[in-house]
Amino acid sequence: MTKSNPGHFFEDFHVGMELRHATPLTLSAGDISLYRALTGSRHALYSAATFAEANGYDGLPIDPLLAFHVVFGKTVPDISLNAVANLGYADGRFPKAIYPGDTLTAVSEVIGLKQNSSGKTGVVYVRTRGFNQTGDEALSYVRWVMVNKRDPGAPAPDTVIPDLPDSVDPRGLSFSRAYAGWDNTLAGSAHRFGNYEIGDKINHVDGMTVEEAEHQIATRLYQNTAKVHFDGHGQKESRFGKRLIYGGVVISIARALSFNGLANAAEMIAINGGTHTGPLFAGDTVYAWSEVLDKAELSDTVGALRLRLVAVKDQDPGDFTLRGEDGKYAPGVCLDFDYWAAIPK
Repeated sequence: MTKSNPGHFFEDFHVGMELRHATPLTLSAGDISLYRALTGSRHALYSAATFAEANGYDGLPIDPLLAFHVVFGKTVPDISLNAVANLGYADGRFPKAIYPGDTLTAVSEVIGLKQNSSGKTGVVYVRTRGFNQTGDEALSYVRWVMVNKRDPGAPAPDTVIPDLPDSVDPRGLSFSRAYAGWDNTLAGSAHRFGNYEIGDKINHVDGMTVEEAEHQIATRLYQNTAKVHFDGHGQKESRFGKRLIYGGVVISIARALSFNGLANAAEMIAINGGTHTGPLFAGDTVYAWSEVLDKAELSDTVGALRLRLVAVKDQDPGDFTLRGEDGKYAPGVCLDFDYWAAIPK
């Protein structure tokens, strides 16, 4: 009997199944530094303890996306080790700040299943929750992933598609920080909540080329064991023929690039949705642009912007092309990500 973990196949999942994921991880200041080195993030809230403390934090916090990737990585051996593709995200929330010294664990529940028409794969929907060492829920999100079947002849399960919100209501997130000490100069921008209008499109201008070692280090930082990101020998016979960069690397780089134009929209408070629209490989250069989809009042001193973050590769992001005339994503678009960010008024 084998003692190694071959991962779950589509027919191993059932709605209501709970998966407690292995390997708690205690985050450190070193993780913050390495994450910054890999992404180039410049948001002041996640760079300077003094700035964070002046604006409602107890110290230098962990970037919510770093925590997201750590929790995501824990789910891979149980959910997506045999995946074809990670298809999308929804209903992501970050209810509690995370600091160096906090330990994250993860639990997932299967909330939906749908076998594909080929009979060879199916889509698994899971809601994942990340908890700190005291049992407080620090983040949660839904994702759906296409998973191979072990036996294409196995009967299809009943189709269950979860009812997911189109967007998270930011007013229901109990946001408590007042940003009382916000300094535009230190943050890097004079543009606050009132300077943005729905429909604004922002070219983030800067680009970042991703090399092979960088994306592998990033994925190892998150303890993500997906074969497609590491096993160059095994990927020679895959549909790409080479290692694929983890989609979370693209999210984090695009978010870091968004500093140029959205420096004050530093704190991600919710994920409304997202999809990896195309692959990224070593040597590709990521650029990004954002669109303001909505605005919301959080308090007398803080608002929220609903932002569509689009990453493109090896092309000028300034034409803001998302889809072609056929309605499909334009060539080179590799990420379409919808989130809420808090911003001072």
